[in-house]
Formats: sequence, structure tokens, C-alpha cells
Amino acid sequence: MAPFAEAVAAAPDNLDYRYNLAAASGFTGRVEEARAQYERILAADPGDARAHYALAILSRQTALTNHVPRLEAALARADVPDKALRIRYALVKELEDIGNAAEAFRHLSAANDAQKQALGYDFQQDAAIFDAIEALFGGPPNSFEASGGKAGPAPIFVVGMPRTGTTLVDRILSSHRDVEAAGELQAMPLAVKQLAGTSSRRVIDPETIAASAGIDPAAIGDAYLKRADHHRPGVKARFTDKLPANFLYIGHIAHALPNARIVCLRRNPMDTIWSNYKNLFASQSAYYAYSYDLMDTARYYARFDRLMALWESIWPGRALQLSYEALVADQEGQTRRLLQHCDLDWDEKCLSFHENGTAVATPSAAQVRRPINADSVEKWRAHEAALEPARAWLEAQGVKL
Repeated sequence: MAPFAEAVAAAPDNLDYRYNLAAASGFTGRVEEARAQYERILAADPGDARAHYALAILSRQTALTNHVPRLEAALARADVPDKALRIRYALVKELEDIGNAAEAFRHLSAANDAQKQALGYDFQQDAAIFDAIEALFGGPPNSFEASGGKAGPAPIFVVGMPRTGTTLVDRILSSHRDVEAAGELQAMPLAVKQLAGTSSRRVIDPETIAASAGIDPAAIGDAYLKRADHHRPGVKARFTDKLPANFLYIGHIAHALPNARIVCLRRNPMDTIWSNYKNLFASQSAYYAYSYDLMDTARYYARFDRLMALWESIWPGRALQLSYEALVADQEGQTRRLLQHCDLDWDEKCLSFHENGTAVATPSAAQVRRPINADSVEKWRAHEAALEPARAWLEAQGVKL
């Protein structure tokens, strides 16, 4: 915090410095400080879309206290697509908070349609990645070079579709006396990409997955741990890596890091689809391009579900598939199950994860600073009619709803 505060003190009119201070305040639970800084930014620049969006997701809005009129005025003035995208997402968050589901969905649909068109995304881009992973690991036993992998520290990978409770589980685990949180690391994707040696600009693509078949898994494990070490204090014996997309790399992880533990969050499919469709991820990230179209999000979920079934068939029980709803309903019982899977002794502090003072830089920052609750269960039903095409399609595909 101190460097950000010093930068603002030295250059109080620099809105980028002030935004960094506001974001850091929010990440560390200083909500009122963050709110004050965002308001200072908007007083100087009423069209600052980053600040509008950050302020909207900082806390839950109410019918009496919200920024909807101001956001509508800012949207009318938005002169570039990226500004309109963020302001619309801010409106979606606030309108949903105050119970105006229809208007929230209208803004969301408009924002996502424009963003999908801007990205030029086609679901076949992701389908090809899933196909390549299934071909590599679901084929003959020797498709992937077998070796003993890399022994040593046992990282805990928290994976799954985004917005399914991965941050919650990461906070539970990092509240344990023997575990520290390393964040959402790119260490495994980058290790595989580097050792595959492919020339493509994307970190993950069919070419890179196919090329990884010839890599010694121990080399992947070594490259991963070297990269991960740069992101952890190293004070505690174990650490978590909470990159949700690592579910794509479970095969590599299982071969390369035999001591690693893997936890995959599973949430009601419709809540998962709704939460992905309505969340503004890094807008240029290829990982989340599917999320700007409702049916693409449903298709992505179906492939995720199919891939997790493949991993379970190859390595039964290797990845603990932990239900978000079960965790909410039975916090202690599911926490004990989680710790046992991760080879951790019981620690009461895991039940008080909301008191964990470390920074949270994900959209769940506000949620995980509260005790466990069921507020997010069955949220999709507020938009049941609009989401019916996705529900019907999943049902037709045989996905368990």
C-alpha cells in the first residue's frame, strides 16, 4: 500500500496512480478507502470507465444507494467501445444488485454481443484445444512420455470453471498454518509452452498440446516449480496455484508433479454459465473469449464437464471434484474432506477464511471477506427465461443439471 500512497501524494492529479491506490485498497479489504479514491477519480474524470466498473463491484448496491443514474449518463457519453463495455458491465452488476434483472440482462447482452464481434471469436478455437487434449491423453497409454515426474514440494492446484468458488477454496486453504497462496500463476501453461517450443503466439493451442507429448514430464515439473518460486514468499511448506484454467493441464500436472494435489470446483451448471456470461474477465484474454456469448459459454461448460470425466477415468480420485453447493451447506464437513485430500492436518482457521488478511485480486474479493453463505446459490433463476436456450441445450447434450 505504501508505494501507491506515496505515488499519489507526489502526483495527486495522476489518475492512474490514484486508480492503483484504489485497487490495492480494495484488494486488501479497505473498502471505504477504495471507494473514496474511486470517487476522487470520477470527480476529475466522470467518464473513467475503469473506476465506474471497479466501484460497482466493490460492494453490493441497494435500491437506496447505487450509481445507476450516473452510469447511464456515463454510458450515453462513452466514445470508445472499451469504455462502453466496462460501463455496461458496471450497470449489469448494479441493476442485478437492486433486482432489475430484465434491464441488467439487456445491458449484458448488448455488451457481450459487441465484444464477441470485436474479438472475432469462434467456439471452434476452444473446441480444437479440447480435441487436442483428449487426443493426447485419451489415446494409447504411451501418447504422453511417462517418467517419474518431479518430486519435491507438493503444490495444490485449485482449478475449475471461473466463478465457481475457486477463490473461496483458495482462501480456505491459505488460511491453513502450512499453506500460502501464490495467486493465479501462469507457471504451468508457460512451462508447457516453453518446453514444447512451438512458434505460435498463443500460450495454449492444438499445436502446443500435440508437441508437449514428447516432453519429459520431470522437465515440466522442474520448469513449473522454478517459475512458481518467483511468486511465493516460501515461508510455508505448501502453496496454492489458483489458475482456474489449469483444469486443461491436469494431465500434464499428474505426470509432471506426482506429489501435487488437485481440487476442481464444481458448481450448478446453470449458475456456472450465468456467472461466466455476466463476468467481465480480462477483455483481451483468449482464456475467456467464450464468455461473451451465452451458447458459447454453454458449449464451453459441456466440454469442461467432458474433460473432467476423462481425467477421472484415467486417474480416479486424483482431482477432488468439490461441490460449491455442498461446501456452502456443510462448511466443516467439506473443509475436512478438502484438507484430507490435500494431505493437510485439521486447522480451525480454515473455517475463518474470511478473517484472512492477505490481498484478493479477483472479482470475488468482497465475497470472500464474509463468512460462508448461500447468497450465490441458484442465482441464475432470476434470469431463467433468458437462460432457457442454454439450459435446454445442456439437457439435450446429456449434461446433468
